[in-house]
Amino acid sequence: MADLAFLWHMHQPDYRQQDTGEFVLPWVLLHAIKDYTDMAAHLERHPGVRCTVNFVPVLLDQVEDYADQLATGQWRDPLLRIVAHADPERLSREDRAWLLDMAFRCHAPTMIDPFAPYRRLRELLAFVRAQDANALGYLSGRYYTDLATWFLLAWTGESLRREGGFVPHLMAQGDAFELPDRERLLAELGETLRRLIPRYRALADRGQIELSCTPANHPLAPLLLDFKSAREAWPESPLPHAPEYPGGRSRVEAHLSAARVSHEQRFGCEAVGLWPAEGALSTPFLRQIAEAGFRWTASSHGVLRHSAGSDAPTGVPWQAPEGTPGDLTLFFRNEALSDLIGFEYANWHGRDAAQHFMTELKAIHLRDSETLIPVFLDGENAWEYFPYNAWYFFEDLYSALEANPAIRTVTLAQATDEHRARRRRLPALTAGSWVYGTLSTWIGHADKNRAWDLLCEAKLSADRVLESGRLNARERVDVLRRLAVCESSDWFWWLGDYNSPQSVASFDTLFRDNLKSLYRMLRLPAPASLEHPISHGGGAPESGGTMRRAN
Repeated sequence: MADLAFLWHMHQPDYRQQDTGEFVLPWVLLHAIKDYTDMAAHLERHPGVRCTVNFVPVLLDQVEDYADQLATGQWRDPLLRIVAHADPERLSREDRAWLLDMAFRCHAPTMIDPFAPYRRLRELLAFVRAQDANALGYLSGRYYTDLATWFLLAWTGESLRREGGFVPHLMAQGDAFELPDRERLLAELGETLRRLIPRYRALADRGQIELSCTPANHPLAPLLLDFKSAREAWPESPLPHAPEYPGGRSRVEAHLSAARVSHEQRFGCEAVGLWPAEGALSTPFLRQIAEAGFRWTASSHGVLRHSAGSDAPTGVPWQAPEGTPGDLTLFFRNEALSDLIGFEYANWHGRDAAQHFMTELKAIHLRDSETLIPVFLDGENAWEYFPYNAWYFFEDLYSALEANPAIRTVTLAQATDEHRARRRRLPALTAGSWVYGTLSTWIGHADKNRAWDLLCEAKLSADRVLESGRLNARERVDVLRRLAVCESSDWFWWLGDYNSPQSVASFDTLFRDNLKSLYRMLRLPAPASLEHPISHGGGAPESGGTMRRAN
């Protein structure tokens, strides 16, 4: 019997302004009501399917923040504030501009085009914008509340649309959403957010899923530990001017410790496994993972290929190289199968895609009936490209897996125990990630390197102030929390000229705003360079490819 090990990774960076708590971008809310909700519903409908679900603590922090907003009506997200506004004619100019910039950011063929009222709102805006510069003033408050409501409705998951609540009622109504309509929608979404983390905990408590974690703010740990690790898989990689990230080891320890605390508080048990941010591993980071008490970690076949040769199989677990403390097991994903789901099957009929995936599994099983098949990918970013948020794909796939006695779904903790006898010793680990097997998505481009230099400068300033004793205990905690946000891998992912200019500008601004907030907390003047965008283009990633990350 072959074992199939799904890992669904759930992550978004911190989108909140430090000074106000205001959400700059709504992606946590939108993925929560669409993807995190649907992924739980698929598993609840198919109790015979087991898998590992990975949550990053900074994502869960924001899910809880949204649940609080929806419970109290104290709005920190412009989208919720607009939907809840009692007198839309009095909406602020800032909120109107924010909504017009955001409200059609989705995959139009599956999330706008199927809905005539939403299409009409898009066409009205295009018409008005084609007029003179003052034409936007003709858009009424009702336009904005209808648009904000449709933005939420378009991002609801199929489970909310099929459970017979208020979401399908509003979608059928189509327009003229009055305040009681909008309040009832917010109440339903609030209950969805309130139940979200408990739903996953219940799935774990009954043994259907394993919950794993990632270092708290999703840092690219190998680079925090050593910039030169980028050259293990890409020897020509340009590096930042700074020789290293100051105190990187202690910062990685802090992210690991915070992840363990978050997991125990929210899920009532210790995490057995750790999915590293972006699947990025290095030898020093492996040691820290093992020292923190985790039993398994994972990455991609690209990292395995660079470490043990092109023929090294993903169908067995690997034991960490000699010298790694404890007894850490490594899993490396089957990239072909993972990428079929992430990038190809959205273009197929759901049943055809599920049948093709099952055929691929059977072919692997015929070659090795005891193999392990690791399929790891984002649990949030691919589904908007599928019709119906991949509902039919998952319904057919999970049903087929439950009915097939030759393929067993397992958690990675289960695979760690049950495939122990098949482990091979990894001779050495070449640092890399699940993107091309290198670290080139986060370092090497001029803009990415400049961002690292800015972060290093801020960290040195923070170290000096923290060591001076000028801050009280609460201020020290706040500084370290903001520093952790600045260390997120996401800021470096988006910099570069191969992402959309709109997304690059958003994340460039967010990163610099976080650094400026850190300086304010340190009571220091922020460098003038933070007033200017980091991104100026000028270079593609080493591989020449891209990975889709839809927010």
